[in-house]
Amino acid sequence: QVQLVESGGGLVQAGGSQKLSCAASGRTGSSYAMAWFRQAPGKEQEFVAAVSWSGGTTYYVDSVKGRFTISRHNAMNTVWLQMNSLKPEDTAVYYCAADGDMSTYYSGNYSTSTEYDYWGPGTQVTVSS
Repeated sequence: QVQLVESGGGLVQAGGSQKLSCAASGRTGSSYAMAWFRQAPGKEQEFVAAVSWSGGTTYYVDSVKGRFTISRHNAMNTVWLQMNSLKPEDTAVYYCAADGDMSTYYSGNYSTSTEYDYWGPGTQVTVSS
């Protein structure tokens, strides 16, 4: 089992920056790809970004490309999401997710929530206009 805990959420003005962290504990050696998803009120959960086990490959939803950066440090069991040029439409609960069985590697699909086995409780990000 892998436990994930997000931190770094809060209130930020439009145009500002925020950095989310996701700390993993437990059987972290079994975690492969890591990702961030988000869910805004009244909307479905949305893929935001993912990073491969090595950190060498990253994936982003089009709406955040050029503004968000996902990174990881395996020795620290931590994944970050640096968010710049934030917009009110980025307001959501952000969830960290971990793939525990390499399904993302074999499927090549890093943006589907069902490929991830472990989830954090989420952290709220609110961007004011």
